[in-house]
Amino acid sequence: MGHQLHVYLDNSATTPICSEVLSAIDPYWQQRFANPSSPHHLGVEVDRELTQCRQYLAQQMDVAPRDLIFTASGTESNNLAIQGFTAHLREPAHIITTATEHASVLHVIKHLVEAGGCDATFLPVNANGAIDISQLKQAIRPTTRLVSIMAVNNEIGTIQPIADVGSFLAAENQQRKQQPIIFHVDGVQAIGKIPLRIKDNGIHLFTISAHKIQGPKGSGLLYCHPTVRLAPIIHGGGQEGGLRSGTENIPAIVGLTKSVQLALENIQPNTERLTKLRQHLIDELATIADVRFNSPQTGAPHIVNIQFVGVKGEVLVNFLEQQGVYVSMGAACTARKQRVSHVLQAIGLTPEQAGSSIRISLSPTTTMEEIGYAVHWIKESVTTIRDVYS
Repeated sequence: MGHQLHVYLDNSATTPICSEVLSAIDPYWQQRFANPSSPHHLGVEVDRELTQCRQYLAQQMDVAPRDLIFTASGTESNNLAIQGFTAHLREPAHIITTATEHASVLHVIKHLVEAGGCDATFLPVNANGAIDISQLKQAIRPTTRLVSIMAVNNEIGTIQPIADVGSFLAAENQQRKQQPIIFHVDGVQAIGKIPLRIKDNGIHLFTISAHKIQGPKGSGLLYCHPTVRLAPIIHGGGQEGGLRSGTENIPAIVGLTKSVQLALENIQPNTERLTKLRQHLIDELATIADVRFNSPQTGAPHIVNIQFVGVKGEVLVNFLEQQGVYVSMGAACTARKQRVSHVLQAIGLTPEQAGSSIRISLSPTTTMEEIGYAVHWIKESVTTIRDVYS
């Protein structure tokens, strides 16, 4: 294959900041560094720019500026959405979620259940990772107050039927009049990858993270519908409408705003490019013996989860790293703990099958040359591992 390339294919874990975002952030480290809460003109200027970021994002998302809360991550946004909403409930509530949610949703809900404040239903998924709407309907109780379903699964790329869920819950809430069911969507892996309108889908709470779309780490966003009351989970100076205290991280917020702008402006060409890259990757890897795809064909265009029978995923990841190809075994937040993926188990894989799987996640900047290089070394590595360990 000639010279060694450096091929990063772990973009669902995080992405490098793009040059446009870096340029937008740069002035806010030393020139426009003031605290936006300060009364002098330096603080007032930065506060004005904070307001402009909020207004721009609101315009892009077709929501009101006052309904956007800046946080430090997608995880914090999910925590604020779920803990913040349930904290106001006077009676123990019932929550419906799925078995394949991100840890920042699953662990929060399990914590609430263990604390005795809530009851929860974890909807099963089919072999493609999708929920059955009829099972959601059957799970509804008079005490159901929150439904939390991620738009795109971070490990296998399943796109959940968010529009159908939103329509059903809207109809259900028409019957209820009081104590409506709130719909929370973790949109971290969806933004910039699939078209998703908050208002059109009846979404009350929506989570975004900048570092998944070539923005900075430490920057998240939560949309909260004006009818939803949240309690803060971080107390202090009362920033972000009293819901997220702490001096606003202006460089991160500016970076998030720019990354969202670029992701939404370029969603069509980026999606077309990712779809071609993904299909080429799938076609090439399908030629390997005893290979199974865990990702659905109709999944998000940037994720391919694949199983090589008889090959430990951990070993394959290490082999590929030696050749400059970087992939993962699943969610970055749990990969190092060597746990069996709860997502792969939920779609019916045995621990051994899950342990033979890797996740390849693409970026709009991924090239066909990089895909070719990665495919070559995946084929070589799988063959070598099977020869050595069989």
